[in-house]
Amino acid sequence: MLNNEWRLNVSTLEKFPSRVWGFCKAKLLNTKIMMTRRQAIKTTALASAALATLPSAIAQTNSAAPATAAPNGPFTLPALPYAYDALEPYVDARTMQIHHDKHHAAYVANLNKAVADFPEMGAKPVEDLLKDLNGVPEKIRTAVRNQGGGHYNHSLFWQMLKKDGGEPKGALAAAIDQQFGSFNKFKEDWTKAAVGQFGSGWAWLVVDAGKKLNIEPTANQDSPISQGKQPLLGIDVWEHAYYLKYQNRRPEYVAAFFSVINWDFVSARYDKIMA
Repeated sequence: MLNNEWRLNVSTLEKFPSRVWGFCKAKLLNTKIMMTRRQAIKTTALASAALATLPSAIAQTNSAAPATAAPNGPFTLPALPYAYDALEPYVDARTMQIHHDKHHAAYVANLNKAVADFPEMGAKPVEDLLKDLNGVPEKIRTAVRNQGGGHYNHSLFWQMLKKDGGEPKGALAAAIDQQFGSFNKFKEDWTKAAVGQFGSGWAWLVVDAGKKLNIEPTANQDSPISQGKQPLLGIDVWEHAYYLKYQNRRPEYVAAFFSVINWDFVSARYDKIMA
């Protein structure tokens, strides 16, 4: 039977919202040790703290993504151009936050470390470094390829995403029909490339040196720009891009991705490349 001190604190906890009280009630009833007055007060305080943090946690999910502190160095992390939850339910808010604030930020920080002793490299745009990797000092070439590729790829990736982005338009739509036969055939080929990429990497829609469209996978953070091709659209198939929501179900992630492609951005990029 509950003693008077426990009853007092249970009565206090019942004043909290049901989800906070339900959690605390389960914890209280499952314990095998009689709660002392000090333990009861501590439980009440913890519940109060949990309640106090709920509004801010909810607000962070529904508001625009906050700016992330820029790492020291010439390369900076671009702001996410929408809220973390903007692509729900296809891409969850927690994945977006970790993907941008942790993974992309790490590529930027590591790229800055790589070029710290080579200021002439840091003075160039990252795409220029990737276009001419042979011109990068051998000591940091692999780091620039990996970390610079991660920075460049993701900087494009955020702009390629938009919920309910429709389908290709104008010249790009016509080029897709000409090259692949139809938009549905393009989706089929793109899905095969994305699902079939072994391990970590990307699948890309690119404009090749002959100004023709092509679908190509790349491993790790390799970028088509290093092969003389212009990326139009890319899907990140590293597990950090989808595992919290889809676990090992990459095909589901790839299918959902078609609901968040910003075809206006991709079409405008194609027009600029072809001009």
